Amino acid sequence: MNITKLTRKYISEHASVRDCLRQGLVNFSALARLICKEQRIDQFDAVLVACRRYSEQYRGTGTQEAKVRSLIKNAKIRTRNKISAVIIDKPANFKPLYEIEQKIRAVRGDLNIIEGEEVVVIVTNSEHVDLIKRSFARKVVQVTDELVQICMIFDKKIEITPGVVSHIYGMLADKEINVREEMSCWTDVMLLVDEAHAAKALRVLSLKE
Repeated sequence: MNITKLTRKYISEHASVRDCLRQGLVNFSALARLICKEQRIDQFDAVLVACRRYSEQYRGTGTQEAKVRSLIKNAKIRTRNKISAVIIDKPANFKPLYEIEQKIRAVRGDLNIIEGEEVVVIVTNSEHVDLIKRSFARKVVQVTDELVQICMIFDKKIEITPGVVSHIYGMLADKEINVREEMSCWTDVMLLVDEAHAAKALRVLSLKE
């Protein structure tokens, strides 16, 4: 791999470096020395030139970040407590799943279903987990309790604004908050986090931390 491609690859894989480039806070000589050291390259000048050239694509992206943060700041946030996520092997027959949905909806319970290639994730109130276990006894792969569902309702501009979800993940990761599951539906972004991290996650997503 040539020096230019290797330098681009290094920067693209390090979010902290990209953030500094966006804000114009990078000492290119220091960055070039770091890349040379970590990648065991003995061509400082070539790496330095590649860093400066690659940084040009990030000029003006601070304005884009401001748009993203504005959307996040103005989003409505709703939470649901005592949520569980049940992972089951994807059934050949979805009829039992539809029946479960009807029963939970009948008592005004909360329910989201995420269908993957090999599994289905059922997100619902913890009180309904036993119902799911009875219906899919041998197909239950994992049950995670003590979760909180955070729903962020955005302005419809989210459709044409790149980077909103990745920015949310970055903010939460910086505070060591793991997202268990994520779902989206038009302007809604729904996140599942551990109950123990919910208060901190809400402060982060409200841009208060």
